[in-house]
Formats: sequence, structure tokens, C-alpha cells
Amino acid sequence: MKRSLLAATILTCIVLAIAVILPAAVTVQAGNDKTANPADAALSKGALSQADLSKAEAYCVKKGGEVNDRDPYYNTNGDEQDWLRLSGWRQFCKFKSKKDGSRIYVELSTLYTEKPTLAALAYYAEVPITGSCNGNPASCYCSQLGGSDLFGGINAAGGGWVKKSDPDDIVLEACIFPDMSTIDSWGLTYHSVGIIRGKNLDNALRYKNPYGQ
Repeated sequence: MKRSLLAATILTCIVLAIAVILPAAVTVQAGNDKTANPADAALSKGALSQADLSKAEAYCVKKGGEVNDRDPYYNTNGDEQDWLRLSGWRQFCKFKSKKDGSRIYVELSTLYTEKPTLAALAYYAEVPITGSCNGNPASCYCSQLGGSDLFGGINAAGGGWVKKSDPDDIVLEACIFPDMSTIDSWGLTYHSVGIIRGKNLDNALRYKNPYGQ
């Protein structure tokens, strides 16, 4: 029932995203330097005020996560010296399982908002992967749900959200939806077949599962 419900309402959700969801979840790209331009740094926080951002960071940690700043890079399939640093940055909450070491990443405002987002709805709905996916299954599944994690379209160059000091995932594939809500593509894909990576987000997202248990 919950899967068919999402399939029937996802187009409506996208149409209403700007009017209903975007004010609570949008995260606008900032400049290259996180501190060089305070106005750009503020924009990167999206709809979160400075006070709410601090609360969101504290909430991430309270739920067992780690605040993870990441920068967008193009050409990450090439040698590192050839990676192209793009404008902007995003804050993610990284949840890592102590049991098996698996991880899931949620963009900070997506985690903290109490309003519905397309990313949260996609996670909760567990829509089955179609048989039409070729290549990277996580990227394909993200596209199937109406999001994208592609940098520069379908090509061999690749791209992603980078934290060079991260011991687990230097390059992160993040599925971004039209309302700018974001969850990592692999965590989303595994969850569609009932596999929990990092943490069950039913117990972390402030927007609660509308489909029931």
C-alpha cells in the first residue's frame, strides 16, 4: 500500500514542492570558500537560521551522527590532481553502524525539518527498483525516484560530494531531489530492499513516516 501511495502522489509532491516543501528544506549553493563571503556562507544553510543550524548540528550528534562538511567535485573517476572543485558546499549528517560499519548520509536540513521532503518520502516508501536500471544501480534508482546524483550527465568523468579526510567515503553519491532534500544514493537503494545502512532513519528524521509501520 505504501509503495503504491508514493507512486500515485509523487508527481503531485513535486508540483507542490516549491509552495510547500522548499521553504523548509532548500539548501542553496555557496561560494568556494566557506569563510570568505559571510553572505554566501549563510545561503549555504538554506532555510535554516544560524540558531536552527546549530540545533540541527546538535540534533545530528544527539541521534548518533557526525556532522560532515562536503564539497562538490567533478571528474572524481580521474586522478585526484585532475578533480575539478565546483562552487558550493553541503553539510551532511553521517550515521555509521557500530555493528557492521555501514553508513548513510542525510543532508542536515533534510534530517532536521519536521515538514515532508521528497527525500524522506522516498526513503520511507521503499519503492522497488525497476528492471530497467543499467550501470550504477544506486544512481539509476535515484533517477527512478525523480532525483539525481549525476555530475555533468552520464559520462565516465564522475563526480560527487567530497571530504578528503573522511576515512570511509571520500566521494559521496548524494541523491538530490527537486525540493533540494538529499539522502545518499546507496543508503536509499539498500533501504528499498529492506537493508538498513548506518542507521534506520525512521528513528532519526524529524519528519515521521506517513505510511505507518
